[in-house]
Amino acid sequence: MKKILFISFVIMLVSISFISIVFIYKDKKEDYEQEKVFEEITNIVNKVEEKEENTINIKELYEINNDIVGWIQIDNTSMNYPVMQTKDKPNYYLKRNFYKEYSSLGTPYMAENCNIETSNNLIIYGHHIKGKRVFGELENYKSKEYYNSHKNIIFYTIKEKAEYEIIAVFKTIAYTDFRYYEFYNIKDEKEFNTFIKKCKELSFYSIKETAKYGDRLITLSTCEYSNKNGRLVVVARKVI
Repeated sequence: MKKILFISFVIMLVSISFISIVFIYKDKKEDYEQEKVFEEITNIVNKVEEKEENTINIKELYEINNDIVGWIQIDNTSMNYPVMQTKDKPNYYLKRNFYKEYSSLGTPYMAENCNIETSNNLIIYGHHIKGKRVFGELENYKSKEYYNSHKNIIFYTIKEKAEYEIIAVFKTIAYTDFRYYEFYNIKDEKEFNTFIKKCKELSFYSIKETAKYGDRLITLSTCEYSNKNGRLVVVARKVI
C-alpha cells in the first residue's frame, strides 16, 4: 500500500513539474513572439525618409493599422514603442500586439477620452513588465539619479516630433486616491494648477521644472506593486 502511495505521489510530482514546464515554455514563447513584433515594427519606423534626419516613419505603420496614434521613446532606455488608441474599445490593446493578435505584453495605448490634436494631457498606459520591457522601465524613475539622466520623453505623431520634460514622478492608488487619469482635457487654469500641485506633492523627489496653464502634458501610467491597484505615474510637459 505504501509503495502504491509513493508511486502515486511521484507520478503527481512529475505531472505537476511537466505542467509547470509547459506553462513556462508557453509564456516564454509568447513573450519572444511579441518581442519579435516590436522589433519588426521598430525596423519599419526607423526607415529614415530622404533628407529627414532624427525622425521615424509612422505613416507606414498607420497604413498597416490606423489605430496607431504615435511612437514613444526615452533615449538610452528600452522605451521605444508604438502607442495605439481605440476610442470605442477601451483597453483593447491591453492584451493585444500591434497586429491585433493576443499578447500578454500588450501594446502601450492612449486613454480613449484623449484627443491627439486637442487634449492638453495625453494619458498613455502600458504594462509593467519585468526586464525593463514595455513600461517596466518606468520603475527606474523612483530613483532621482535615474531621472537626472533621463529627463526627457520623445513622442512622435504623424505630424510632428515633440519633446516633453518630466516634472513629476509619483505612485498612487487607482479608483480611491488621486484620479490623475481624469485630467485628460483640463478645462481651466484653476483645474490645471490643482493637477500640477497634486503631482508635485506626490512626487518621489523634488523637480524644479514645472508646468503652467497653456502647456501640453503627457502622462505615462503603469502598475505599481507596493499597493493593491497601485499605479506608477510619470508626468511631463511639452517643451519642443
